[in-house]
Amino acid sequence: MAEQKVSEEVEVSKPEVNVNVESQKETPSDSEDLAYDPNLPDYNAQYGVKSAEAITLSWTRSSLMVVYASMWLLYFSNAFEASLSTNLTPFVTSTFNDHSLMSVINVVTQVLTGATYMPVAKILNLWDRIAGFSLMLFIAILGMILMAATNSFELYAASNCLYSIGFTGMTFCVDVMTADTSTLRNRGLAFAFTSSPYIITAFGGPKAAETIYADNWRWAFGAWAIVLPVVATPLIVMMAMGKHKAKKNGLAPRQVSGRTWVESLWHYFIEFDAFGVILLVAGFILFLLPFIIAADSKDQWKSGNILAMLIVGFVLLVAFPFWERYGARAPFVPWSLLTNRTVIAACMLDFVYQIAYYCWYQQFSSYLQVVYNTSIAGAGYIGSIYDVVAGVELLIVGALISITGHYKWVLMWGVPIYILGVGLMIYFRQPGTGIGYIIMCQIFIALGGGVITIGEQVALMASAKHNDIAALLGLLGLFGYMGGAVGGSIAGAIWNNVLPGELQERLPANTADKWEDIFGDLEVALSYPVGDPTREAIGMAYAATNKYMLIAGVCIMSLGLICMAVIKDRNVKHIIQTKGMLF
Repeated sequence: MAEQKVSEEVEVSKPEVNVNVESQKETPSDSEDLAYDPNLPDYNAQYGVKSAEAITLSWTRSSLMVVYASMWLLYFSNAFEASLSTNLTPFVTSTFNDHSLMSVINVVTQVLTGATYMPVAKILNLWDRIAGFSLMLFIAILGMILMAATNSFELYAASNCLYSIGFTGMTFCVDVMTADTSTLRNRGLAFAFTSSPYIITAFGGPKAAETIYADNWRWAFGAWAIVLPVVATPLIVMMAMGKHKAKKNGLAPRQVSGRTWVESLWHYFIEFDAFGVILLVAGFILFLLPFIIAADSKDQWKSGNILAMLIVGFVLLVAFPFWERYGARAPFVPWSLLTNRTVIAACMLDFVYQIAYYCWYQQFSSYLQVVYNTSIAGAGYIGSIYDVVAGVELLIVGALISITGHYKWVLMWGVPIYILGVGLMIYFRQPGTGIGYIIMCQIFIALGGGVITIGEQVALMASAKHNDIAALLGLLGLFGYMGGAVGGSIAGAIWNNVLPGELQERLPANTADKWEDIFGDLEVALSYPVGDPTREAIGMAYAATNKYMLIAGVCIMSLGLICMAVIKDRNVKHIIQTKGMLF
């Protein structure tokens, strides 16, 4: 067995790679765990966690550096593709004359993607990190191939779900691997480093989207189906090599089930809590979709189908926690953590933050192009201010958390600044207002929103052992995506119920009968020249609708102040979680 060096951490103000176990003064959940051995994996943990610890106990400093470079490169690829997709989606849906159905795609995608987090966390723990990452890579590539080949709105919506599940799942796997390979003290900085490519892609993505749209938008997805496997291969190879070395050193755990394939099928059905996943996904979809489609229903909110969807969806959502507590033989997260005040508050903060964000953001690019006559690239640059400002800020905040050992101050800064930024947008949204004010608001939103996520993540991980990190990050992702789905439903309800009336009221007589075409197709709205009475009326209608979205976002985000206050602050310098060669 290779001998491992263990050293105490020293305070630093910049990222360091240490051969260490975090300075041990308390453990996150069990301060009386006397069986801790810094040179061996925790054999009380699940197989995937033991395997991850065996890898970090076996590899060298250069291996760790290559892994982080590989994770950075993968984040760069994903960030660039996400920027392309965000800027092209309004025009792709308009290709099928369904621009107004962006909200439906968003809600269904958010729900299905959010529900994927917990099963993926199970895969990472029951099997290992490589298996989970490879599966998500395959799903992402399949989704991109289908998106590139789609010729109908229905196929586009389905392939978009696969694409989102795959890309989000890959990002989640990388985040878990980042947690595996870093001390809790430096984890905020490690997350900031791996996500820093968004600073770069914020500038290249929008212009690339504009260029690709002028040629053929399908290349935005088809090309990445080729690029992604190439970019992902180094990370898979490095993790596989680390696992092989751990086996040679006698550290890698062995897993022999002794089950038949039928017994294994039933075992994993129980372990992945398939019934719980069905309850959650069906509940959210049935509960949220009526808010978007009610306006197009014959009897609207009086329709029996709409009311039935709401009631059944609500019942399924209420049943989910009871199933997890009393029915599930293998719940996603231990009940003791689900009742932890910091875990609850951090998840609820992400939930309300994502609701508040998606209340206004999903139509933001369309709003900028119609009201301020920006190009696709220009709207993308403004929308990417968040990525640039937050990316730089996160590196600074991550270093400060490492120095101070505390994280709650991050949330006390972020939540109020975010509310201020969205609140100012309400005032400056009107046509005729200088676009510089919109940019100023986006900077405030980025300064606040960017650090909220890192504060939530560190607070959550400080409340648990390494064995539960994947499950807790999955739970946070679940709450975030469901919050995004709720926010998308609110935005869709406002957009589909308010904008048609605003257009009918404001359009001049000679184009009043065109309101449905304008509502359903962004290109039709942009076809009227700036200064034309119809274009001015469209701009006023967009701004009036956007006002209600922003007001909803501010009101909901105010609840984040309560969540922030409940979160417990701990000194992350003194908490053990990971072992071996770490960031």
